[in-house]
Amino acid sequence: MNVPFLNPGAQFTALRTEILAAVEAVLAGGHYILGPNVAALEEAVAAMCGARFAIGVNSGSDALTLALRALGIGPGDEVITSPFTYIAPAESIYQLGARIVFADIDPRYFTLNPTEVARRITSKTKAIIPVHLFGQAAPLDALKEFGLPLVEDTAQAIGAEYQGRPVGSQGTLGCLSFYPTKNLGAAGDGGMVLTNEAALAKTLRMLRVHGVERRYHHDLHGWNSRLDELQAAILRVKLPHLKAGNERRGVIAARYSSGLAGLPVELPETLPGSSHIYHVFAVLLDRRDELQAHLAAHGVSVLIYYPVPLHLQKCYSDYGWKPGDFPVAEQISQRILPLPMYPELTDSQVDYVIELIRKFF
Repeated sequence: MNVPFLNPGAQFTALRTEILAAVEAVLAGGHYILGPNVAALEEAVAAMCGARFAIGVNSGSDALTLALRALGIGPGDEVITSPFTYIAPAESIYQLGARIVFADIDPRYFTLNPTEVARRITSKTKAIIPVHLFGQAAPLDALKEFGLPLVEDTAQAIGAEYQGRPVGSQGTLGCLSFYPTKNLGAAGDGGMVLTNEAALAKTLRMLRVHGVERRYHHDLHGWNSRLDELQAAILRVKLPHLKAGNERRGVIAARYSSGLAGLPVELPETLPGSSHIYHVFAVLLDRRDELQAHLAAHGVSVLIYYPVPLHLQKCYSDYGWKPGDFPVAEQISQRILPLPMYPELTDSQVDYVIELIRKFF
């Protein structure tokens, strides 16, 4: 049996008629940038995530960069984030000339460890970027106690909740990604920033379009970071299916957990008081590379998130970080094995993966 690790095309197949009709309507309408579909998507996502404002931008990475820029962060400032995630949060800090400060992660939930964050705060710390990794909410209440702006990286967790409220709207700003493999994925890049503060929303709307409020009057140093109508139209078709898709991911996660119980693997845990939407279902084990090869030999592809923590990436060698600086992140990176996870995954495919893993041990 062939089991792809990811399969973005499967959702298109299921929604083909609606998506093609939405795309054709945009092309026929002739309004391709920041038009009515973007406005409608912003309103719908804001409502779903419990935010007053949502500002569409052209990627999740730009969402993070513009969020920090809206807070006025720049050279001389420090921003704390996780060393175990995709590079986008650290990259956004670096691009603004601020200093990246990493804090180690919790070994069970893979999100920022508040105790480690406390050790890294200085007079120069201007914000914290907690990553809701793999669909698991970060411990927002503990992080709020530091009294610093929180820029929630919600790229992998749209629809997840913390203490009964949606993530992405509980900090000062929340950043979404609509990369095709995300739980709510476009047919290309796309992103969004959430906030409850009108002044920040106004600044972000200016920053995304060259710093203008009135055409050809540039009041801020801005970007060209606009969510286009085609992507917004496709996302509007997919948004009503997001909840069901997240629920299906939960069913698949439960099936994996039941089928793998009793094996020498550590299964994902959910932070008390939060929900997990399983953007990624990752297990931990000592023979990770052997199991990955075993699965590949039998038609199951898997990718490792993340094989090298950010503090050990070549592009940050000028910081002087070294192995052992963030031991939990390093240990997780050597033991983690994500398994195939998307709503269109069939029960028989899940059972096949389980069977292969059980045979391996």
